[in-house]
Amino acid sequence: MENFFSHLAESFQLPLHSPILIFSLILLIILLSPILLKKINIPGIIGLIIAGVAIGPHGFGVLEKNSAIDLFSTIGLLYIMFIAGLELDLNEFKANKNKSLIFGFFTFIIPISIGFPVCYYFLDYGFNTSFLTASMFATHTLVAYPIVSKLGVSKNQAVAVAVGGTLLTDTAVLIILAVIMGNSQGNLNEEFWIKLGVSLLIFCLIMFLIIPRIAKWFFQKLESEKHSHYIFVLSIMFFAAFLAEVAGVEAIIGAFVAGLALNRLIPHSSALMNRIEFFGNSLFIPFFLISVGMLVDVTVILSGPGALIVAATLSTVALLSKWIAAKITQFSLKYSSAQGQLIFGLSGAHAAATLAVILVGYKANIIDENILNGTIILILITCIVASFATEKAAKQILIESEDDDSQYIKSNGLQSEHILLPIATIENIEKILEFTILIKDKKSANPISVLSVVSNDHEAEINLLKTRNKLEEFVKQASASETKVNIITTIDHNAASGISRISREIMSNIIIMRWPRQTSFLDKLAGEKIDSVLASTEKTVFVGHIEKPIAVHKRIVLAVPPLAEYENGFRLWLSKIVLLAQELSISIQVHSNETTKKAIEKTAQIAKFNATFQYHQFTDWEDFLVLSRNIQKDDLIVLVSARKGATSYMSLLDNLPNKLNKYFTSNSKLIIYPQEYDSNILSEPYNDFSTEPLNKGIEAVQRIGKEIGSIFKKSDSE
Repeated sequence: MENFFSHLAESFQLPLHSPILIFSLILLIILLSPILLKKINIPGIIGLIIAGVAIGPHGFGVLEKNSAIDLFSTIGLLYIMFIAGLELDLNEFKANKNKSLIFGFFTFIIPISIGFPVCYYFLDYGFNTSFLTASMFATHTLVAYPIVSKLGVSKNQAVAVAVGGTLLTDTAVLIILAVIMGNSQGNLNEEFWIKLGVSLLIFCLIMFLIIPRIAKWFFQKLESEKHSHYIFVLSIMFFAAFLAEVAGVEAIIGAFVAGLALNRLIPHSSALMNRIEFFGNSLFIPFFLISVGMLVDVTVILSGPGALIVAATLSTVALLSKWIAAKITQFSLKYSSAQGQLIFGLSGAHAAATLAVILVGYKANIIDENILNGTIILILITCIVASFATEKAAKQILIESEDDDSQYIKSNGLQSEHILLPIATIENIEKILEFTILIKDKKSANPISVLSVVSNDHEAEINLLKTRNKLEEFVKQASASETKVNIITTIDHNAASGISRISREIMSNIIIMRWPRQTSFLDKLAGEKIDSVLASTEKTVFVGHIEKPIAVHKRIVLAVPPLAEYENGFRLWLSKIVLLAQELSISIQVHSNETTKKAIEKTAQIAKFNATFQYHQFTDWEDFLVLSRNIQKDDLIVLVSARKGATSYMSLLDNLPNKLNKYFTSNSKLIIYPQEYDSNILSEPYNDFSTEPLNKGIEAVQRIGKEIGSIFKKSDSE
């Protein structure tokens, strides 16, 4: 017994040496810190850093730095920069690129202009130290972005400008970091610049020309190997980090560029993106933040006023310079004070890029412990201030905004969106399901309903059980992207009748169907099914064939017939195409007449869509194949059609699906049949309508018919 207690005491002797115990402690910290700080509305990042200070060698000495912690810390640092590049909405940046450039310029120049003199003259540091510290002020991390997303103001233009500015500032600072590292080593000469320029050019060519092609090939050839996708992405991240070091810049630049290179191939709502964020936010990044806290020497802060002066100065300069940059941007772009405060809140927090710059400088002996510890305090203060500023500004924008995004959703019936996905066969459903997941409104509480209609015969019950068991696999696929899927199996005499009935029962407003296998579009059983569904329901119907993995498409080619803007489902299908373009970070090539173009522009402005539209005049619908000149092999072709009798219906629309199927076999295709009218609206004026007079009239006609029939019978008998 005595040996047991002595062994137990040795296991808990500080610092801890048992890998299992160390890992358990760190996981416990990662678990509890966000939960406890969430109650007082403080980002969990602060708790992780404070916990690192407490358990580190300069705190209570629970842990000490070792190779395992250094390895996880390095992975976490690279992961932060990789996700930063991966999550940048390139379409959003393009839509507001001029405004983002204005803000990016101010939020980069002003902090450096203020920070450098303060560090050089007031704090009395050298040129390299002062310039590197000043460049750290220019970075910002979107720590407060979840607050914006939660309050529903993420589509406000001020948010788009702040997010776009991140691309400029962080990239510029990371390049400055490489230059300062070269200068500190005494290599800042003509040879350094030539070598840096050539190596960076080769690095960029590899990352932006070769890597995307390899990734595209990999995702296409190994589409079903979902676990391999994550390993492949991680290997690209580490390979890019290694290439960056070979090129003479820091590994974090390589990880950031890897994120940009893979940005378009990994949709933001995809299962792969969910896995990347899950592992990063759950393990690697928190591990890195704890290790950063372990670097802090508390005794340095408490040893004298010097360290406290540095910390207070850094924090003041960081917040003041970002506030000035946000205010100048507000006045330059004529934003409201709430929007200006929102920009300050989003750009005021310093975390990921700041830590990256400071740690690299500290390891290279450019930055001393005072600045390192001061930066940690700066991160704590700026994250708290930015969180409160962002929440206050976002609530104010909600009050002031007259045309809020939530109003748009409510007015167009998107709040209760319910998508029905009928399937005839289980094979190759992954692509159409992934497409459905990407266009689903994330604010809708309804799941995606996957429907299979079983024929009403003597084996109906057995087939019902078999089909349900097979469909359960797709619940797992959707759960990987945190999307709810509801499985529905029903018995009916034919598939079209079952689809129409279930769509009414669950009150779905969108039906997504797979492209028929037959060469003719609306023929035989499959054609009859689609035709019957269109005739028996007024829902918006998407008929799609996704030829390639959805992420490899480079453009959406959208053909819209005249008068399509007058259909009731116009805004609904347009919002879905825009959402798909945003997820894939690709442009929308609109082919329509001038009137329809203006309607799309107006709707996009009202709804504050951030997608990139490029318009092409198109009126020759009789010669539809002329569009083939503008269609490339990686384009997703979207044709907006119409039901017979609809406002935008033209007889030639009936033949276009056949032409698409015949002449664009290698392209993914999507045909949209918009909702013609709102049944709820049209039914209101006729609530008092009674069928009783009509029934009486029918009965009278029947009696007359019988009497006439009896007269003829009598005459025949005579």
